[in-house]
Amino acid sequence: MSINQWPAGERPREKLLQRGAGALSDAELLAIFLRTGCAGKSAVDLARELLGQFGGLRPLLEAPREAFCAGLGLGDAKYTQLAAVLEMARRHLGESLSAGDVLTNPDTVRRFLVAQLRHCQREVFALLLLDNQHRLIHYEPLFEGTLDSASVYPREVVKLVLQYNAAAV
Repeated sequence: MSINQWPAGERPREKLLQRGAGALSDAELLAIFLRTGCAGKSAVDLARELLGQFGGLRPLLEAPREAFCAGLGLGDAKYTQLAAVLEMARRHLGESLSAGDVLTNPDTVRRFLVAQLRHCQREVFALLLLDNQHRLIHYEPLFEGTLDSASVYPREVVKLVLQYNAAAV
């Protein structure tokens, strides 16, 4: 049965418009992104299959191009769309912090760092330089290490703090 034949309240797009994106399951969100299904499968069915194949939304979104494009109904066009959406989300979060959000809330800092470092396979030492009101001045990943450690050179940290005239790190 195609999605057009579903009751209006159960269709992913209509559900999003009525109740917001938070009310949708991972499969429904992915179905909106996919837009169409394939022979014998609705977009939601295809999305459920892909989530099962990759083991969830995060592994699907972080899959390398070859693995992503090997999925049924996926190709270079969908991969580039997805890469663009993920980069827009990272930039949006970065700009919202740069626009003056104060980093006194650990959850805000965590969300920002997760967005920036999610793709890293190794330990990364990153620097958040803040002004005297704890607004982000500059973010820079300084050192990349092994799987579970990174060597840090304090002089490099101090050099950046002085370069940006940061009041807090």
